[in-house]
Amino acid sequence: MNEHDTRGGSTTGVDPGRLDDQQLMKELETIHRTRHDTLLYGSNDALRAHNDRMARLEGEWLRRNPRRPVAAGRTREGARERACGQSAAPGG
Repeated sequence: MNEHDTRGGSTTGVDPGRLDDQQLMKELETIHRTRHDTLLYGSNDALRAHNDRMARLEGEWLRRNPRRPVAAGRTREGARERACGQSAAPGG
């Protein structure tokens, strides 16, 4: 688990395929939480690394969860039909 992927001489974190489901979710929560600050205040290299890491983590999550629930309100058609104040989350 201590093996980190390196690209271009920089550490990019543990390969998402090596993470268990709980670790993968924790990594996703962390990267989404730090996204805004990285976009606003990170260097171009930091933003590039963040984009790459986020895409790799999200890609792994999608690979593991191909039949994830999709909320109708999160589709184009559902967004058009959604009235103000309605939740777009599944079951909302």
